[in-house]
Amino acid sequence: MNLKLVTFRPFRLATTFMLLAFVLTVAACSHPPGESQGQTKDASTTSDSQSNELPKEIRIGYQVSPNGELVAKALGLAEKKFPDVTVTWLKFDSGRDVNTAMASGSIDFGLVGTPPGASGIAQGLPNKIYYIHDVIGESEALVVQDHSGIQSLQDLKGKTIATTFGSTSHFSLLSALKQAGTDPASLKIIDMQAPDLIAAWQRGDIDGAYTWQPVQSKLLADNGVVVITSKEVAEKGALTGEFGVVHNDFAAKYPGVVRLYIEVLDEGTKYYRDHPQEAAEALSRELGLSTEETLKAMNEITVLDAAAQTNVQYLGTPDQPGQFAALLKQTADFLVEQQSIKSAPELGVFEAALLNNLYTE
Repeated sequence: MNLKLVTFRPFRLATTFMLLAFVLTVAACSHPPGESQGQTKDASTTSDSQSNELPKEIRIGYQVSPNGELVAKALGLAEKKFPDVTVTWLKFDSGRDVNTAMASGSIDFGLVGTPPGASGIAQGLPNKIYYIHDVIGESEALVVQDHSGIQSLQDLKGKTIATTFGSTSHFSLLSALKQAGTDPASLKIIDMQAPDLIAAWQRGDIDGAYTWQPVQSKLLADNGVVVITSKEVAEKGALTGEFGVVHNDFAAKYPGVVRLYIEVLDEGTKYYRDHPQEAAEALSRELGLSTEETLKAMNEITVLDAAAQTNVQYLGTPDQPGQFAALLKQTADFLVEQQSIKSAPELGVFEAALLNNLYTE
């Protein structure tokens, strides 16, 4: 197995009904799956029911998010699954960058948040959704300098807040402002990639930032305080999550490989749930956080396994497409309202983007 590591994150809206459905399923999925994955099966022993054709290389565009995919990367599970294939991990700082890479055909798999993912589908990117990684809770939040005088969303007027445009954090920030009746034009919102937030914070260039882990923990450790989290924003109707996309050409040519990579993610998620301490130790090296900080970040999201994907709240089945498509449609409509994209297609386009047949055939 050849391993190459290349160095190159996440706008959502749901009705109260959909939010309740997600919360109920999240609770149901918070326990390990009933059936064990058993020993890892590599691609050389794949059954004839799956395509035996393997690519020379699998290019995985990942983000540093404390979920099952990052555990799989840290433990080398993809390399074990595909011993005769070069696995290349490409790190991205935002979902919009993943979209750009997918559009250019430079990655096969990618991880995006609901806003950039909805935007990608609306704009006709050549990819489909094959796996929902997690539902975001307290792992994303508005953190402000403790001397800024900001105690509520109304106190943001005249302040400078940084976030990554087109991301889940940007979506949650705008949703929170809308929920609080605060005009976004009354404050200065600037676009900044997550790694750059820390330097801007330390220079005093910004009063706060709406961002995700591990940056959030680093800001909190540097005299930061939380004003509102994405869990609170979601409880008022604006839900966010992260999911996997696969390039259409790759999925069409190597459907068996996509199924095997789903097994990799499932193995990573099972390890995440069954061995949280060990998973946190592995993730801490990826996140640049202590094991204790990593455990906290892990508890701030809800990870989903393969068994949950066909639930009607998520990907569903070919006969009954999941409600995740409606969530993405509503997210895209919000992006149109915010003038982030020109138009949003009909619900059927988002339903067609769900690769739920991978779980039923």
